[in-house]
Amino acid sequence: MTPPTPMSEPAAAAGGPAGPLRRMCWIFPDRESTRTGAMWKHYFWDMYAEVAEAMGMSWTRHSPDAVTVDGTVRGRPRVYVDDQEVTPQDTLFVTALYSLPYQSMDVFNQYALCAVLEQAGFYLPFPPQASLIGNDKLATLLFLDGSPVPPIPTIRIGSGRDVGKHLYEVALAGMTYPALVKPAGWCGGGGINLARSAEDIRGLASLAQGGDTTLVVQPYLGDGTVDHRVYVIDGKPYAVLRRTPEAGSPVANASRGGTMEFAEIPAELAEATAYFAERLPIPFFCIDFLHDGERFWFSEFEPDGVIAPDFDDPNRSVQRDITRARFAAYRDAHAKWLANGVATSTRSFAAGTGEK
Repeated sequence: MTPPTPMSEPAAAAGGPAGPLRRMCWIFPDRESTRTGAMWKHYFWDMYAEVAEAMGMSWTRHSPDAVTVDGTVRGRPRVYVDDQEVTPQDTLFVTALYSLPYQSMDVFNQYALCAVLEQAGFYLPFPPQASLIGNDKLATLLFLDGSPVPPIPTIRIGSGRDVGKHLYEVALAGMTYPALVKPAGWCGGGGINLARSAEDIRGLASLAQGGDTTLVVQPYLGDGTVDHRVYVIDGKPYAVLRRTPEAGSPVANASRGGTMEFAEIPAELAEATAYFAERLPIPFFCIDFLHDGERFWFSEFEPDGVIAPDFDDPNRSVQRDITRARFAAYRDAHAKWLANGVATSTRSFAAGTGEK
């Protein structure tokens, strides 16, 4: 086999940075329906591309199979997006896991690709371990157990072939009802149900068995519980999205009828951000908190949290501003990554930023 020719960028061929970030590639399973794809495109994808272009970069969306890696030359992997070669010096990949039912077959491929890109020296705004922690609701709460805002008490149960034996009920003795039962790794408020007894949980677990879906069970905080999403950029609270449930709904997500508005950041949540920034040394993430009318509860960590549109503004100024700040944080972190010479080595989330 003839060895591949060297990379075209002179600095990359010499082992140094080739210049500023030019491309952000979002790896996302290409399984959206026509209706859903059109909605995402209108509310998010077009916006992201416009903001990136105004900043002198590109933002493109790709399925995992669009990435090809040539590892035939030792120490010199070559990575292609479609048929275009990209390098750690000019490109970063956003590679969060998505595990909704119609995406489940992509989870392993997406996670494996994320690991390959990390080993090939690419900067990942959130590396594989962060994506795993964010994807499972109990893993999130255990990893961030030191949160100054108390985490919601959570029980995680499987739903395999023996679910009818109810062996998981050994952990439910102290659960109060009504309780929320939800998939451990879905997003958007999908699959969340209210259980008023252990018998309700049995029925929901038997339904989850059909899709081999792991569940979490949490005490219900009460009608009208409001969700606060804090956007954390460069370790600081940047904005907060307040989501209020529709009357009679236990969930505040827009997909379940909730309303959304950007609001002032509550002082308690602003102060708590320092803890999350220390545990999560990445340039952008979201932390979701629930308010039961009396106190806040820590709910979820979203490494690729949706930046919602501000629907009352035709220019969507807040959404654009947060997106611009997010991309600037990615660009700055990528530049620091290159300056510290780590684009040719692996990145360890557990060890911190990996920028040593």
